Amino acid sequence: MTLKIFFYMLFMSLSGASHADTIAKKLLPPCQEIPNCLTSETVESKHYIQPFKIKAESDKAWSSLKDSLRQQSRMVITHDSADNIHAEVTSLIFKFVDDIDFCLDKENNAIHVRTASRTGHIDFGINHKRIEALRAQLQKANLIS
Repeated sequence: MTLKIFFYMLFMSLSGASHADTIAKKLLPPCQEIPNCLTSETVESKHYIQPFKIKAESDKAWSSLKDSLRQQSRMVITHDSADNIHAEVTSLIFKFVDDIDFCLDKENNAIHVRTASRTGHIDFGINHKRIEALRAQLQKANLIS
């Protein structure tokens, strides 16, 4: 039984692919037909999450977002440019990886977001809670509405 669990965890950790190449092209990856994905670039209700509406200077909000991401436990920024960020979060126990992508939209004073688990079907709302915690942190700093 322990050997089965080991092989399952090994398979799950190797089967996920990063979306860093897509975010580098200034596009947020689309959500697949699984409930653990959220994006602000679709109006489809089951995957929609509001973008961060910037109140302050966009560069200041963008810089503060990066600082907030760097302070998160088990989170690593794997791609960082002037208008795109890709971060990966590893779960504590099973070491599952969640991808988070941000795209700065200066024209509309917004930061678009996409988050999804690489493996599995349900994430028990973890991705949504993580994004809303980041939103609350930036709202408290009066950078976004």
